[in-house]
Amino acid sequence: MKVAVHNILNNIEQDELDAGRLQEVYDISVEMGKKVSLPDAFESEIRTDMVKLAIASARANRRQAYGSNAHGGKRKPMAGMKHSVEWWGKGRGVSRIMRRTGQRRAAQSPHTLGGRRAHGPKVEKDWSRKLNRNERRLARDSALSATTDIEMVSNRGHRFDSGIKTLPIILGDYSENGESIDIESFNLNGGTRKVSAIFNALGLGDDLYRARSGRKIRAGKATMRGRVHKVPKSILLVVANKDGLAKAARNLPGVDVVAAKDLSAEHLAPGGDLGRLTVFTKAAVEAIN
Repeated sequence: MKVAVHNILNNIEQDELDAGRLQEVYDISVEMGKKVSLPDAFESEIRTDMVKLAIASARANRRQAYGSNAHGGKRKPMAGMKHSVEWWGKGRGVSRIMRRTGQRRAAQSPHTLGGRRAHGPKVEKDWSRKLNRNERRLARDSALSATTDIEMVSNRGHRFDSGIKTLPIILGDYSENGESIDIESFNLNGGTRKVSAIFNALGLGDDLYRARSGRKIRAGKATMRGRVHKVPKSILLVVANKDGLAKAARNLPGVDVVAAKDLSAEHLAPGGDLGRLTVFTKAAVEAIN
């Protein structure tokens, strides 16, 4: 399978007034270059079951162990163990439940108000799920193959110009004011604005707007735990090395950046939904190959 490379030409204009220089204006133009052969992984059979299995395994392996710690010494008592209790003994005609010392009120039993949990989570529980290396590679190749299907990418919710006839998009040469620069290591001065202008010139601006406008406050207790906002997944940028391009693109809402050596099914199909809108650099395709 062969796909044409997109060469980027960037002409930077900047007006100067008495008060100082104005903001740079980027005039981006895209030229189609030579076709490159994609790795065989892009023609793999799409296996939805394997992709979901790999993502479930990755999520399970990231789970942290949690559970209650029995209190001792001067440490703060665990939940449901904050009172001294006593048992009245038999022959009183009442249930044999531990009660607060000197009171009738039951305490600390699992079925009492404010009591401990009956069978709480244990720290020693192993949440990990093993997945063979070949299965993990098969899932990644299946997700890679799905990125070439325009209909599948569109059905996933991504938006792009109707002029795009082939996917994925591969970035080739990059020149700035006539000077040829490696696209993965261009100057970070205004880098995020440059990447945004490049994506708009490639016809991916609608998807960036969808992710930016879809940002919302998450409901529930997650807002108290550092996960306040939820942003839709947008473009996935795959690079060979995380240099200037990667640092500039990661600031865009919904855009994820990953090195080719770390590429997995979870990056290509978040949540198990195949067909993520993906942009590769030419060096990244060679690294996958």
